[in-house]
Amino acid sequence: MSGARGLEAANDLSAPNDLSAWWLPFTANRAFKAKPRIVTRAKDMYYYTPDGKAVMDGSAGLWCVNAGHNRDRIVGAIQAQAAELDFAPAFQFAHGIGFHVASRIAELAPGDLDHVFFCNSGSEAGDTALKIAMAYWHTQGQGQRTRVIGRERGYHGVGFGGISVGGISANRKVFGSLLSGVDHLPHTYNRAEQAFSRGEPEWGAHLADDLERIVALHDASTIAAVIVEPMAGSTGVLAAPKGYLKRLRQICDKYGILLIFDEVITGFGRLGFAFAAERYGVVPDIITFAKGVTSGTVPMGGVIVRKHIHDAFMTGPEHIIELFHGYTYSGHPLACAAALASLDTYRDEKLFERAGSLEEKWADAIFSLKGLPNVVDIRQVGLVGAIELASRPDAVGKRGFEAMDRAFHEFGLMCRTTGDTIAISPPLIISEDQIGELVDKLAKTIKAVA
Repeated sequence: MSGARGLEAANDLSAPNDLSAWWLPFTANRAFKAKPRIVTRAKDMYYYTPDGKAVMDGSAGLWCVNAGHNRDRIVGAIQAQAAELDFAPAFQFAHGIGFHVASRIAELAPGDLDHVFFCNSGSEAGDTALKIAMAYWHTQGQGQRTRVIGRERGYHGVGFGGISVGGISANRKVFGSLLSGVDHLPHTYNRAEQAFSRGEPEWGAHLADDLERIVALHDASTIAAVIVEPMAGSTGVLAAPKGYLKRLRQICDKYGILLIFDEVITGFGRLGFAFAAERYGVVPDIITFAKGVTSGTVPMGGVIVRKHIHDAFMTGPEHIIELFHGYTYSGHPLACAAALASLDTYRDEKLFERAGSLEEKWADAIFSLKGLPNVVDIRQVGLVGAIELASRPDAVGKRGFEAMDRAFHEFGLMCRTTGDTIAISPPLIISEDQIGELVDKLAKTIKAVA
């Protein structure tokens, strides 16, 4: 191809003619490039393919587009900020909007979680939280407290700290010995006891007591923190059993261990509250966030810490850096503008409350899929759902992969799959009619892969 036609094709960014250069993350690249799933624009509840086909966003992008796509208020704030202040360093300097955003987030957080440390993703937030926890104990003269406790089937991003405390074997097995001094609580899922639970399962609070065994094994004086997700999303939507998180808080208090909630997915309305900690009546010592803070528009993550943790670092000579940690793009002006506009949108449209008010209707719709071919479990909490399908005897995960692919190409639905589980977490702006549309597309997909 040459001349004007060649230049036009080269500049058509919506329909690339060469897929080889981009090595896609967490993707079966060869299968994708044989039959790509490409979108070119988005608005509110829908993506659009290069040929103009509408695809309902059943996963809020990657659990992050909570306010819906291309909201004028958020887009306008990003554009205006880019024209005013494109970048400012956060090492020894700052910009005003970052302080506004930090204050707004601290106001939403429970208890005395009053101080925000910005980063750029959930993975960075996870590693930052672990470093702050270890460094805090150093300030307390207990530098031997370096051990961190994660949980099986947990996901805390893809940094070496995050995969060390995480509990998904595929994310860990080829990356060496990882972070030393890590142990894991058992995961909280038991299909025999919990199948088809609406909301938080009744069974499983006692699993928190395994922390007592881990403390006895390692001694509390060596343990810095426990990190868990209030809802484990990436491993297939595993809600914390009733009473589980409160029990963890009690045990951590008993032994002076910091409790970290990874709220990268659950933060900013997904479970009907600003943070899931409020839903469960538990104040952790540290909360990680990302994704929904900017409704997915500009990368941002962060860590919120309780006052006494922050204040423990504010000693010694005032000209000395208190925490030797940070990122070039921490508190990036565009991300801060996006966050402030997103927080304003959540507040003014009452989207957190909306998610809570829709939960029962959402649950009714998701559980209507019970009885369809190969559906072995359905899980739901907040505005999240998971439909677990029976694996094919010869190919675990193949049915789930096919469901994701056919949902997109044949039924106009974008959904997430992990193994043979379909995970659904739509933007919080979804209407009751659109819930029906989404579940109808899911039903067609499940029948198609039977």
